[in-house]
Amino acid sequence: MRWMRWVRRGWYWYLDYWYIWWAQTVGLFTRRTPTSFESGDRAPVVLLAGVYEPWSLLRPSAEALSAAGHPVHVVSALGYNRAPIEKAAVSVMAYIVERDLRGVILVAHSKGGLVGKHVLAIDDTDGRVDRLVSVATPFGGSTLAPLVPSRTVRALGPAAAIIVTLAANLEVNAKITSIYGDYDPHIPGGSNLVGATNVEIPIVGHFRLLSDRRVVAAVVDAASR
Repeated sequence: MRWMRWVRRGWYWYLDYWYIWWAQTVGLFTRRTPTSFESGDRAPVVLLAGVYEPWSLLRPSAEALSAAGHPVHVVSALGYNRAPIEKAAVSVMAYIVERDLRGVILVAHSKGGLVGKHVLAIDDTDGRVDRLVSVATPFGGSTLAPLVPSRTVRALGPAAAIIVTLAANLEVNAKITSIYGDYDPHIPGGSNLVGATNVEIPIVGHFRLLSDRRVVAAVVDAASR
């Protein structure tokens, strides 16, 4: 029945936003700072959180990647990732060059994956970035984005110029691992990306994926190949 479908989807939204509230609250009381993850002898990782998200939402993956030997970096200039994708990508590339990082693995969530693809496709002119591992990224945009009363979010709609431009660039998709659940209430079209390594995890959500053990394991596996 149609009403049952809407009730179910409403429940998914509730669980997602309850999780993000909980995760951000917990993040306020953590003692670990971003720089505490920067040691390690494997390929460097740069975290790219989603729109309106602090880097700490990616903490489960940061901790697992750090434990696996990857130095993990946070681009403080991104803040809550409210800048346009193009501008955010410039900030990410500037950080990578400033730190003289090479063989970089970008690990991203949601909009962060679009920023990461922009870096791969346009900004990384001297091959410092090896690949992108992204969780729940709307590579084709989200049909819900134009309905949100926020210019920052509306810029993620399927018809937005930067979304169309990035979607048309198929060459770099081979460097991308896209990880997503079997249903994302924020991205009706899903995160499957042609030419990429697509990993579907049997979980519903957009934010809740970030702490799921299977998702974190998939992130570490993709980064450690």
